[in-house]
Amino acid sequence: MKNFQLQFGGKVTKDLVKEYQKSENWKDGKFQNLEQTDLDISLWKIPGVIYKQLSSNKEKEPASPLPVLPFDKSAFLAPHPKTKFIWYGHSVVLMRMNAKTILIDPMLGPNTTPIAPIATKRFSENTLSLIDEFPEIDLVLLTHDHYDHLDFDSIQKLKSKTKKYFVALGVKRHLVAWGVDPELITEFDWWNDTIFEDIKITFTPTRHFSGRGLTDRTKTLWGGWVFKTKNENIWFSGDGGYGKHFKEIGQRFGPFDFAFMECGQYNDDWHPIHLFPEECVQAALDAGVQKAMPVHWAGFPLSYQHTWFEPADDFVKFAETKNQNYITPLLGEQFEVETESNEKWWRQV
Repeated sequence: MKNFQLQFGGKVTKDLVKEYQKSENWKDGKFQNLEQTDLDISLWKIPGVIYKQLSSNKEKEPASPLPVLPFDKSAFLAPHPKTKFIWYGHSVVLMRMNAKTILIDPMLGPNTTPIAPIATKRFSENTLSLIDEFPEIDLVLLTHDHYDHLDFDSIQKLKSKTKKYFVALGVKRHLVAWGVDPELITEFDWWNDTIFEDIKITFTPTRHFSGRGLTDRTKTLWGGWVFKTKNENIWFSGDGGYGKHFKEIGQRFGPFDFAFMECGQYNDDWHPIHLFPEECVQAALDAGVQKAMPVHWAGFPLSYQHTWFEPADDFVKFAETKNQNYITPLLGEQFEVETESNEKWWRQV
């Protein structure tokens, strides 16, 4: 019961609200998107959405667990002038940049609905144990506080080996409630930036929402991250629907050598807050992305509208149609910006 309550994270207090009100993105008692976004699924629609999720006959899950390549610590830590990346499904990305280890949205737990009566199980097994294999983490970044991005069990395992956290504005309260030293946490509003080990890191807007319970919806911010070094310009788009902000991000920070683009768990019922594959490719083009990679798929069955592999299939189709360079690495595969890995591995599963 104790862990169940902890899943919700930190509570919104009056003092915290006073801090959030200083943000120009906090209006009418909540954080808001840059453009009008209808987030509401009426209460009377929720039973229908749940029914469709449970009764869908689409291939929502692979027939067998998705394999994850073993982590090669020595290869990952070996000195190299370019950034190394490893994707672990959904939105989990491990990076080695400027000789520092960076981990984005480390939801490596087995279940993305820990407060629900029915588990939403991960497609891969034993991923939480990967944290034990990882080296010391110099920086953890969190895009927002949804359960498929911020995981209590993962944070518990990471606490003893993480030096610093950069998080969306408001997310700090969750980490503090889970025992993370508040002095290690820095919160970011949209367009805020800082220099970390000669890497300029900027928090960019998305068109999404947040919340872990019934009373804290849109009480934390959401976004993506730009990583700019002397040699590379990398972008992690974060969750969110299509909008004008993609061109603005490109104008401010692009062109990008490489970008992780959200592509998966989209649905007509929540179209404004997630990218469909064609929109994902267009967003990459809008932002000036030289090479794109679809993420936010191959992790969990969170949408009844598509099969587990459709996000990748359709992303590749539209990327090739629009001449967008792309990469589709295996789970756990180490790669760099220049790596060519376009095998459609999901078709062999």
